[in-house]
Amino acid sequence: MLLTLADFDYTLPVDLIAQVPLPQRSASRLLVVEGGLRQDSVFVDLPQRLRAGDLLVLNDSRVLHARLLGHKESGGRIEILVERLLDHATVLAQLRASKPPQPGTRLRLEDAFDVEVLGRDGEFYRLQFSGDAAELVERHGRLPLPPYIERVAGAPDEERYQTVYAREKGSVAAPTAGLHFDGDLFSRLRGKGVEIAHVTLHVGAGTFQPVRVSDLAQHRMHTERYHLPQATADAIAATRARGGRIVAVGTTSLRVLESAALDGNVKVGAGETALFVTPGFEFRIVDILITNFHLPKSTLLMLVAAFAGMEEIRAAYQHAIAARYRFFSYGDAMLLRRRPRE
Repeated sequence: MLLTLADFDYTLPVDLIAQVPLPQRSASRLLVVEGGLRQDSVFVDLPQRLRAGDLLVLNDSRVLHARLLGHKESGGRIEILVERLLDHATVLAQLRASKPPQPGTRLRLEDAFDVEVLGRDGEFYRLQFSGDAAELVERHGRLPLPPYIERVAGAPDEERYQTVYAREKGSVAAPTAGLHFDGDLFSRLRGKGVEIAHVTLHVGAGTFQPVRVSDLAQHRMHTERYHLPQATADAIAATRARGGRIVAVGTTSLRVLESAALDGNVKVGAGETALFVTPGFEFRIVDILITNFHLPKSTLLMLVAAFAGMEEIRAAYQHAIAARYRFFSYGDAMLLRRRPRE
């Protein structure tokens, strides 16, 4: 079946887009989808859905203060969203301004420091910072809440828009499936015999870029950096040997695992991935996916449809809307089991 962008559209009432997190992380609802059946649950009951010997794989990337406001020498306002740190003093960034700045233009950011425009790489700009880019971004930048959250980031977001296990700085958006976990839930999972491992994928600004072509074969994914440690590869092998299941927490963790095993063997180390997962993709590693609800016509919606099945996901989203689940980054979650191989 030839799929187009329209196959991944749906109508979402605006009031279902979660604007704030719940008071307790694990109090979110959890829609369990398996074999044509849908069951309403709560995230705090996740240990009941997993087995001793399963392996939970988490993305430990930490969100940068990647949004910076400023002005050009001419006085024109600008807004920058750092995509990635290229080296000690150079970044790749999205830049919004009334007129595109030319190479050599100096920009004053947050009334604190200057950067120089070096040039463009496609839709991004290369910017030279006047000091340590990571330190300046963290000290003066702002937490970049997603565009569908219609408010500025406040003090509570500094904690709640990070996972409790975030440690490797580099993302411009949170791996949001992990936001539902807290210390008590991890203790209960470990007590059940569920193993835990980590990968790192730094989410780029491209995660919010819409698909602009009807023919999905023409879409080109943004590239994101990842790292898969030896300890995680060893944990995957041990889980397989004992008959356990690999549970990816979020589409970012899934993309690392499947990118690192495209030939069937898990490759350890750092890499970059532009993996575009659509229905028909052969999953080699992940058995269960924990994920939030995704935007219409997004590559992430295509990924979960590939994982669980088109009709399963369509029915699940219709159910979630009718049952008034909360959507997107601060919203509720789903637990999906991989569609059986045909």
